This record gives sequence, C-alpha cells and structure tokens, in this order.
Amino acid sequence: MSNNLAGGWTGFNFELTAEAKKVFAEAVTLAGTKYTPFAFATQVVAGTNYSFLSQAQYVVPNTVRVVKLHIYQPLPGQGQPHIAQIIEITP
Repeated sequence: MSNNLAGGWTGFNFELTAEAKKVFAEAVTLAGTKYTPFAFATQVVAGTNYSFLSQAQYVVPNTVRVVKLHIYQPLPGQGQPHIAQIIEITP
C-alpha cells in the first residue's frame, strides 16, 4: 500500500524499472549532451510525470553535472513521452 497523496510525487527509486528506462530513452534524444539516469520518481496525472535524477555529460570536455529531468508520459494513444523541464542541481 502507498502513503502517497493523489497527484503527489513518489519518493526517488534508485533502481530504474524497465518502464522508466523506456520512457527516458523515448524522451531524451538531445544531441550534444549524454544523460545517464540513476534515480526516478513518478506523479500520476492525466498520464504520468517522471522526474529523473541524471548525470549530464556535456560536449565541453570534462564537464559533468547532475540534473533533474521532468518527462511527461501521456496516456496511451495520446503521444510520445517528452521532456517538460531540465533543472541543473548545484551542490
């Protein structure tokens, strides 16, 4: 049983599920940056919002950051997952 409020975010899961990996791969196709997700949380809306913690390797040599990518997965038959927001996490 879950203690999450309706519409609330789950806690971050550090074991990516096959579904989370699939959504990430379909949504993240940006050239110039390689994103490697290491945790995710979800929020059920009219579809599903995913929040991924990810390492970002930029084109500039030796530039690595941690970012949070918010990805929206529409309901079945209503489109592909897409990035809604990228937030750089600063120490």
